[in-house]
Amino acid sequence: MDPEIERVTRSKEQARTSYNRLSRFYDLLSAVSERKYIEAGLEMLRAKEGERVLEVGFGTGRALLALAEAVGSSGEVYGIDISEGMSGIAQRKLRKKGLAERVELYIGDAARLPYQDGFFDCVFTSFTIDLIDTPEIPAVLAECTRVLKDGGRICVVSMSNRGPVGISMKAYLWAHRKLPALVDCRPIPVRGSLEESGFDIIDKKLMSMWGLPVEIINGVKPGLSGRDL
Repeated sequence: MDPEIERVTRSKEQARTSYNRLSRFYDLLSAVSERKYIEAGLEMLRAKEGERVLEVGFGTGRALLALAEAVGSSGEVYGIDISEGMSGIAQRKLRKKGLAERVELYIGDAARLPYQDGFFDCVFTSFTIDLIDTPEIPAVLAECTRVLKDGGRICVVSMSNRGPVGISMKAYLWAHRKLPALVDCRPIPVRGSLEESGFDIIDKKLMSMWGLPVEIINGVKPGLSGRDL
């Protein structure tokens, strides 16, 4: 039986403050825990030369670098994140790699994306949807749907509530309730959330992080893309 979906109790301003404070150390904290799942998600998304890509919750920019290289000089990458501190780290990485001109970053709320309808070929997001309070997840995914072209792709990497509730899951959920500022992600129904938002699922993968399930789901917005016409 899947566990109950936990709520997010901290405010967006509290989240912004927390990530601003953690930004200088975040790569050290997340390198072991998140890297292979992000890489698996990028492999599933397969951003192509010349595409226009959005990353929701770009953090310190690990995926931004890979996306900017994948789309090449003819493509464009955009990113939105709530934290100014994270954005500063990401900008420095992009400049160091000579990729800053391909990437435009924005500080803001994923529930109100500052982009026009049908602007992107694909959207990538990792360990971000599971930080959003449950009632707002549909709003964020609706915004992702809006800014995608017909036939556009979305890949979500997230902690998942799929599978049995074992000792690791019970311990993690206890920590999330007691220390929400530190243990901020929580398991959500990843595939179900995308399907309820109207995406057709084209690929999926279930992985494990310290005994906790991580889902990587690739969906497509129904309709023909500009490349298919």
